[in-house]
Amino acid sequence: MGERIIGIDLGTTNSCVAVLDDGEARVVPNAEGARTTPSVVAVSDKGEQLVGQIAKRQAITNPSNTVYAAKRLIGRKFGDAEVSELARFLPYDIVASDNGDAWIEVEGRSYSPSEIGAAVLRMLKECAEDFVGEPITRAVITVPAYFDDAQRQATKDAGKIAGLEVERIINEPTAATLAYGIGRESDETVTVAVYDLGGGTFDISILELREGAFEVLSTSGDTFLGGEDFDNAIVDWAAASFKAVHGVDLRDDKLAKQRLKEAAEKAKHELSWALDTDLNLPFIAAVGGQPVHLELSLTRRKLEELTRSLVARTLGPCQTALDDAELDASDIDELLLVGGQTRMPLVAKLVGEFFGTEPNTGVNPDEVVACGAAIQGGILEGGVEGVVLLDVVPLNIGVETAGGVFTTLIPKGTTIPTRKSEVFSTSVDNQPVVPVHVLQGLREMAEDNRSLARLQLTDIPPAPRGVPQIRVSFDINADGILAVSAQDLGTGKSAGMNVQPTSGLTQAQLEELSDEAEHKKTEDVARRELADLRNRAETLIYTCERSLEAFGGGLSATDRGDIEKDLIQLRSALDLAQVDSMAIRDHLSALETSSHQIYEAMLAAAEDPES
Repeated sequence: MGERIIGIDLGTTNSCVAVLDDGEARVVPNAEGARTTPSVVAVSDKGEQLVGQIAKRQAITNPSNTVYAAKRLIGRKFGDAEVSELARFLPYDIVASDNGDAWIEVEGRSYSPSEIGAAVLRMLKECAEDFVGEPITRAVITVPAYFDDAQRQATKDAGKIAGLEVERIINEPTAATLAYGIGRESDETVTVAVYDLGGGTFDISILELREGAFEVLSTSGDTFLGGEDFDNAIVDWAAASFKAVHGVDLRDDKLAKQRLKEAAEKAKHELSWALDTDLNLPFIAAVGGQPVHLELSLTRRKLEELTRSLVARTLGPCQTALDDAELDASDIDELLLVGGQTRMPLVAKLVGEFFGTEPNTGVNPDEVVACGAAIQGGILEGGVEGVVLLDVVPLNIGVETAGGVFTTLIPKGTTIPTRKSEVFSTSVDNQPVVPVHVLQGLREMAEDNRSLARLQLTDIPPAPRGVPQIRVSFDINADGILAVSAQDLGTGKSAGMNVQPTSGLTQAQLEELSDEAEHKKTEDVARRELADLRNRAETLIYTCERSLEAFGGGLSATDRGDIEKDLIQLRSALDLAQVDSMAIRDHLSALETSSHQIYEAMLAAAEDPES
């Protein structure tokens, strides 16, 4: 077995990491002991990067520099309608990168969503290293089943920036089914529907489990529908209610909007088990120079009224998945609910009614995906045997042909990995270059689908139109990521080809960000070591000063003078504007040595009570 491969569920709202230990997937707690970590990254007023719970805690006081829900931007263009809608609710700024991708601006610097994801991945990697006691460089990372090629590649880029070799990108519903089905004792074939409603995305996958084989029959979903939208529905309702009374729109103020967002999320969670709750936000705004407060009561019935349409939006893809698998709802043996938003009673009720079966409650919706990813890591390591995983392409992949038509080459539902070849030729005499526009989607016209790349087949020898025959091969690997190659059938040689991806980071950008992340890691280690040294030094100073007061009379003048001199030197080293960790270490060592005389005085005092 090679080096350990960890499994990571990189979520919109929370993320989770798991490892395979003695054949069993175990969730790794973070430094605070929690089993999931908020997918939040912030830059403090001192320029320090904060990740996870510590970043989430300071969001209210630092909203413009606190980034959450970055997964909803990954692989997307700044001009997308979904990005404009999302920007209404975010306290930080979304900007366009040089290639039109949606990036995030914090403290005057632009970050790609992959960089934000990488910060979360790096933290999870370090938690896993502390947990297993060895370096970790390999991982399986999950993505929504409906992620397209650009979004999958951007997720893989995040792993590389974080210092991880991403061994496999696996779909979240597939990972959940793997965790559910591994070790099943029954030999019967079971058809499973995995309904995955997370913080920012929705997936539905239909799988068949039989004798160690996990085969995906179909998948559908919506990559812009999740728990964040449920939060935003509450925000809109509360903001509208407040505006009707006070004439102030809280969404226009970043601080007020962030406070309202956190209150909405808290209320939503409480209404999963309670029938009503209150939103109380004192001093949320000022009207006529006087502070005003937000005080609203929200019932479960009202929440369901606000969000019923969101739950209904998930049922269309459910029907599509059943149709693509050529199944009826009655053919589903097990219904798994995955993702934190499935804890909402209305979700479980409507989905259960749609499939005509009670959801399986034997899986933890927050952890099962990471556990499945860890099991996939075990399969790749060779530690888990007798398991075959067959996943599918979520969307059609094809090219633009005459008239702007989208011609499908690899249809959705095709089992991966797969390869498809197409022969291209010239349309005019002596044409030196043949352009090929590669797209992904479900619409009939090219302009309505997602552009993946524009290829140029070059070095074509002069010939009448239609004579050159160039075969272009499209390969989709097990990660669901596309690669393209070309061959001139006339010469048998590889054809020249320029590939220009329409989104994502360039190789040079990736390498630069990876180097920067490694450099920051060195800085972080140094900062942590300095903090530990400072804590040791301050503790020793305090102990020595108190001990001198109590037992200084038992010391010789020389010994006491040495201790006091070392105390002054260590305190001076701590007070310097530019703290020198080496100087602190030296003075700390000196005080530790000289202060041993205090211990001797304490022993002497204990042996001679009259002293």
